[in-house]
Amino acid sequence: MPYGERFEEALVYAARLHRDQARKGTGTPYVTHLLAVAAIVGENGGTEEEVVAALLHDAPEDRGGRGRLEDIRRRFGGEVARIVDGCTDTYEDPKPAWRPRKEAYVEHVRHAPPSVRLVSAADKLHNARSILADLHASGDDLWDRFTGGREGTLWYYRTLADAYAAAGANAVVEELDRVVSEIEGLAGRRR
Repeated sequence: MPYGERFEEALVYAARLHRDQARKGTGTPYVTHLLAVAAIVGENGGTEEEVVAALLHDAPEDRGGRGRLEDIRRRFGGEVARIVDGCTDTYEDPKPAWRPRKEAYVEHVRHAPPSVRLVSAADKLHNARSILADLHASGDDLWDRFTGGREGTLWYYRTLADAYAAAGANAVVEELDRVVSEIEGLAGRRR
C-alpha cells in the first residue's frame, strides 16, 4: 500500500526540523537516522502512522519539547503523536541525569503499546547498527561520544533488547539482540 500525503509532509517536516543536526560524534546529517528508522518500521509491516512517527520520533526531545508534540498532533494526528510521545524519554531541557532517565525508559517500553515498541526498537536497532559500524572503524574511541560511556551504553542496549524481547519478539527485536550481542563481543563483554 503506498503512503499518502501525511508521509510526504512528515518527510519535509522532519528534514526541515533536523536540517542543522548531525549524528553524535560524526558529520552525518541527522535526517539519515530518521530515514533509516522509518525504513526499518516500513520494512517490518509498520502502518503509515508508525512510519510517520518514525520520521518524527526525535522531534519533541531534540526540537521543542511538548510544544513540538502538540504541533505533531495537530499536523499528523493523535495516533502519530501518541507513538512519538511513547518514544520520547524526556521533555526537560536540560535533560535529567542519564542513568535514571534510561532506567525509566526501559521500564516504560516493557509495557508500551506495540506501535510504540516497534518504532522505539527500530530506533535502537539503527543506533546499534551505527555503534557496531563505528566500533569496527574507530575502536574503543567511539565510547567517548556517549554520556553513559562504554559500560552504560552496553548496559542500556542489552537491557532494552531484553525488555523488547520480553514484551514480544519480532524481526526487529531479534536483529537488535544479534547486533547488541556482536557489540558486546567486540567490546569484550559477553552475555
